[in-house]
Amino acid sequence: MKIFVVEDDKSLVKMMENQLSRYAYQTFVPENFAAVLDEFLSIQPDLVLLDVNLPYYDGFYWCQKIRERSLVPILFISARDGNMDQVMALEYGADDYLVKPFSYDLLLAKVKSHIRRVYGDYAQSDRARSLKAGELTYYPEALKMVYREASEWLTVREGELLTLLMSAHPEMVKRERILNLLWDDERFVDDNTLSVNVGRLRKKLAAMGINDPIQTIRGKGYALSVVGTEQ
Repeated sequence: MKIFVVEDDKSLVKMMENQLSRYAYQTFVPENFAAVLDEFLSIQPDLVLLDVNLPYYDGFYWCQKIRERSLVPILFISARDGNMDQVMALEYGADDYLVKPFSYDLLLAKVKSHIRRVYGDYAQSDRARSLKAGELTYYPEALKMVYREASEWLTVREGELLTLLMSAHPEMVKRERILNLLWDDERFVDDNTLSVNVGRLRKKLAAMGINDPIQTIRGKGYALSVVGTEQ
């Protein structure tokens, strides 16, 4: 199991690495704190330990960016013990919050708990869940879609959109239904926001070899099409 430790206190990082390595966890630390997301995507860790106070951008920022791309467990480790800090962490997508100074036994217990929850035997059967439309397969828990020999990773929002389209395939999904399910209040989402998300998903589907993968029914909604493919 790979753990990405986003913490700039080198002495604390060293101690956590020593403790985690005893249980066969591989630890990785950012080489560049201005490019945490890029390093996360390169490492593809199984869990993230994330401080709040960091160089360049704070942990809340990186938590939000990581959560847009992955459902990996995120555990904050911070000296900031205010209720609002913990609320913000959870609002940005964190799974847990541990206040410094903390017991290493508690840290290990939380790491094991989240890994067991997400990657344990029960979770593995859940992650195997997939949606199919023609030769297109989507694995929601992994945010990964596969078409023939090609594959693409999705953001959380793109995955939610694809799930709606695949569940209705080959029928159309009304614009209002997409807005209601993907955004809490459609009054604050304009047509451009939806169009941008559809465009991003359409581009990734096309990159796998599916021609014109999402049909726009003007003024009504969208429909997934996996019939036309490149020869």
